[in-house]
Amino acid sequence: MNSATHLSELPPASTQATSTSVDVVVPVHNEQGVLPGSIRRLHDYLSAELPFAWRIVIADNASTDETPRMAVALAEDLPNVEVVSLGESGRGGALRAAWERSGADVVCYMDVDLSTALRAVLPLLAPLVSGHSDVAIGTRLSRGSRVTRGAKRELVSRAYNRLLRTTLGARFSDAQCGFKAVRADAARRLLPAVRDNGWFFDTELLVAAQRAGMRIHEVPVDWVEDPDSRVDVAQAAIDDLRGIARLLSEARLTRFTLVGALSTIAYALLYLLLRGPLGAEGANALALAITAVANTQANRRLTFGIGGRHRLLRQHVMGALVYALTLGLTSGALAVLQGLDPEPARALELAVLIAASVCATVTRYMALRSWVFARRPGGPPMRQVASSIVRAVL
Repeated sequence: MNSATHLSELPPASTQATSTSVDVVVPVHNEQGVLPGSIRRLHDYLSAELPFAWRIVIADNASTDETPRMAVALAEDLPNVEVVSLGESGRGGALRAAWERSGADVVCYMDVDLSTALRAVLPLLAPLVSGHSDVAIGTRLSRGSRVTRGAKRELVSRAYNRLLRTTLGARFSDAQCGFKAVRADAARRLLPAVRDNGWFFDTELLVAAQRAGMRIHEVPVDWVEDPDSRVDVAQAAIDDLRGIARLLSEARLTRFTLVGALSTIAYALLYLLLRGPLGAEGANALALAITAVANTQANRRLTFGIGGRHRLLRQHVMGALVYALTLGLTSGALAVLQGLDPEPARALELAVLIAASVCATVTRYMALRSWVFARRPGGPPMRQVASSIVRAVL
């Protein structure tokens, strides 16, 4: 992206009176009608109410109307107002560029129409400044919120956030409210993981924060719909669905499930091939051993993103112990079946073994995540691993 003004070249906001600094980014694209009034109103509020050093950053993303000229005029007329001009459109890209160049302790943004009441600014920033949370978001979907908008947008918003909870396990209530703040150190960790530069940027940022174990604080807001909003709801919905599908495909559990499904198919074929010469017990043991090695290696690379040879042998040895647990479960199921029917049909025999293997999958995932491929040195003590596995099985 080309930028006319680089924030790194500007005096950092932290040089002002207070030690904590905040950059308030307002992304704009063809907003000549609302920009001057909104920026002046925001400037007045921050001047009167914000007890931190602050700066307003107008992030113009490829406007073709008078927005760039108006933004520059505002920056010349008002103290603590800066402009970043970008050559590509996209709200997410504008936020990314402004946040990456920021020298503030906290970065936040709000939509230029100021649909969210400004009295929520301090409650939004407080948990970040205090160190309590990493990310803070305004929510229009809590009981304490007061929202004025049409039934169509209300339905779309609630359906979208319900979809996020169902598909991605989202624990935040409102992904799309244009009123968010992030600690600068958290933003530096999150931005490389966010690929979208459009409207889905918000959702992806929050999902990345949740997956990283960051604290997300929610602030109920008063919000009034902008009747002049030019958001293409249909196109935004399509882009959001594509983004959800991409995040779902990238989820660790999804990759683990795919690897597990392929391993199960390979196990079934090997078992049928080896059943004749080795018998049920031998075929089960060898088929599991072969697929366990392939499964561990595939999960190492695809599910947990570990490459190279570092700890490779150790992880495969640890994976062999997980294989022993799976072998015990499948062998036990086979013994029970043969006790009930000494000559079971081959299809029934295989079905019982696959069912036992699927039950063992929960144990395998817990062991791989918390022990075999744990990021912390040495992993947790064995008693913790055993406890996790017992809880997963029970």
